[in-house]
Amino acid sequence: MVGGTFDPLHAGHRKLLTRSFELAGPGGCVVIGLTTDEFAGRKSHPVRPFAERRRALEGFLRARKFPAEFRIEPLADRYGPAVGEDFDALVVSEETLAVGVEINLIRQERGRRKVDLHQISCVLADDGRWISSTRIYRGEIDPEGRLVG
Repeated sequence: MVGGTFDPLHAGHRKLLTRSFELAGPGGCVVIGLTTDEFAGRKSHPVRPFAERRRALEGFLRARKFPAEFRIEPLADRYGPAVGEDFDALVVSEETLAVGVEINLIRQERGRRKVDLHQISCVLADDGRWISSTRIYRGEIDPEGRLVG
């Protein structure tokens, strides 16, 4: 399981998703929580509508032809289905590791088993700082982390 806003879909997102599919393996299934418009609206930058973000995400996934299946679900809060659904692993970044830890604590409180947390390192832009959607929207970098301007 993995979650995010994925707007714009950048090199860090691609790394996160690729790792999710590597862990799922052939015949597995990756559940992708995609933030709803309301939840994503809390961001400090504009976010495209859910349907557009979903189409871009599906386009990337189909182009990569991962051997695992995937399911995209609306993510309306920090935890989504991760606190109650049965699954094996949650893939997080350095930025979202704390949320993964919270998810496992909630699962434990509810009598559910903890899931494995797989943390990827954030992808760095040419200036050595993390690639982020906020930086892309500010015009500092492009989705590959190259400096703009």
